[in-house]
Amino acid sequence: MTGFVSFVSSGPGDPDLLTLKAARRLAEADVVLFDDLSAGPILSHARPGADLVAVGKRAGRPSPKQDHVSQLLVDHALTGARVVRLKSGDSGIFGRLEEEVQALRTAGVPHEIVPGVPSACAAAAAAGIPLTRRLTARRVQFITGADVTGDLPEGMNWPALADAGATTVVFMGKRTFPALVEILLRHGLPPETPALLAEAVGHPQQSLQRSTIRTLGDVLAKSRSNQPALILYGPLAETFLS
Repeated sequence: MTGFVSFVSSGPGDPDLLTLKAARRLAEADVVLFDDLSAGPILSHARPGADLVAVGKRAGRPSPKQDHVSQLLVDHALTGARVVRLKSGDSGIFGRLEEEVQALRTAGVPHEIVPGVPSACAAAAAAGIPLTRRLTARRVQFITGADVTGDLPEGMNWPALADAGATTVVFMGKRTFPALVEILLRHGLPPETPALLAEAVGHPQQSLQRSTIRTLGDVLAKSRSNQPALILYGPLAETFLS
């Protein structure tokens, strides 16, 4: 007897930003394996009696290994359960989705992917700015600010990341952003390029800090909170820094 796994994208954390399909899958699930950033009010949509299993990963904290999380999905599904794998933002953006999907395919477990509001889009909306702008921001790029060791990834396309005509969104990059700024400056990105530090997007403690890449790099080099964050930089709205 084989169950079914739904990879449900919870959005940035505000339960009002759940899609109708995401809420429906949560209400139907026998088991919900959830990330840290998908906890709290989002879980109120799970049906009473559902088995809620925390499997979230946070930098610098003890976290379940990816192989263990993937095996949990398989094990629960093979009991015949309806399983929801709840991921923050959109599960296809830096969410380790492919590894978990591959484990299910290997085990012959049917599954689906339910898309959600990407945290980058929610951060831009909270700041009242677009990610693209006619004539000046015709490209958007999402990057990770940390590799498996927590350091700035090597082998990045630095000229592309220093493109003054692109909006760049850095995931998991608060610790490494000062080093990234130095590389961007060496590749010609102006130090006064607008930047936004968006912390705890979609949560009551949400914080938006408007700055420039140089100033934000200096601030993060000295201190930073433990809140999850995104950093946006590039040709943001003209009124952004006012």
